[in-house]
Amino acid sequence: MIFLKQTIYISCLIIILTNCTNKNLVGEEVFPVIEEFKEFGHPNTKELNIIPRAANAKSGTQIVHVISDLTLEERENYIYNEVKNGNIPDFLRNMVKVSARTSIKGTFKYINYYVLPDYLALGSDEDYFLCPMTPGLAQKLAEEFDCFLPTRRMVDQIWEAAKVKMQPQPIPPSDKMTTVPVFDQHNSDVGAQRQTFIASGTLGTLVSGNKKDIIISNLIYRSPDPRRVIIYGWHDTTGKNIQPVYAGHNYNYVDYSHGIRLIQNKVYLDDLEIQASEVLSSEEIKSLLSDEGKILKPYYPN
Repeated sequence: MIFLKQTIYISCLIIILTNCTNKNLVGEEVFPVIEEFKEFGHPNTKELNIIPRAANAKSGTQIVHVISDLTLEERENYIYNEVKNGNIPDFLRNMVKVSARTSIKGTFKYINYYVLPDYLALGSDEDYFLCPMTPGLAQKLAEEFDCFLPTRRMVDQIWEAAKVKMQPQPIPPSDKMTTVPVFDQHNSDVGAQRQTFIASGTLGTLVSGNKKDIIISNLIYRSPDPRRVIIYGWHDTTGKNIQPVYAGHNYNYVDYSHGIRLIQNKVYLDDLEIQASEVLSSEEIKSLLSDEGKILKPYYPN
């Protein structure tokens, strides 16, 4: 009887411990996102290094009208100049902390990093346009602001940390899904749903579920011609991702569902400030940010 009780106790303990952790693709234990690590004292927000928005800058609606008839190259040049000149909403200017931890060789390692609270948008708080773009432009803007794009693991961590978890709103597939009018339609649908969360999550609160992410991945360079876009995410309110990792579109493909989440290159390993690329290239601590092993080229060609 004593042996039976001990066996039951040990079995229950194993179940409890198993439910507290999970393993990544290479078998390392990864623990859930932790909202705050008070022992390190990292601030909850950090300012994006971008110039102020001009008083006469165009609204999201006005930008949609301008870019609707442009070629892809013309459109992306226009978007780049608008962002570089500070035409983004005020609520995107304070990047939000996301925290996670992993057990490495029996010791917890903690990481904190700072992300846009929503996907990159043009315009004002009152009238903004969540702006799909190619990975080349996304990479160019990331470099402009000393940022990078998320990994698959980071997209999951951001969803876990998000206070506002939105329900994805797919539009039926068609040959129009890569056009600005459909971008605008989806922006309106997402904006209407976002307003239903305003009471519990004002603009600037961390949001997830409204777009797919363009991610960095080893898949970018896993072919003779690394000109492809890697997408992932679009988690529903239960945490299930609609979009698995997909590398089937070419480099210039962009549709209404794509979102750009910029993340500061400076991250915090425990209380040490380092570059995200150092984490991603480290055999020991890569699993804090990656579930596909080391990522030695955490960027797209541009």
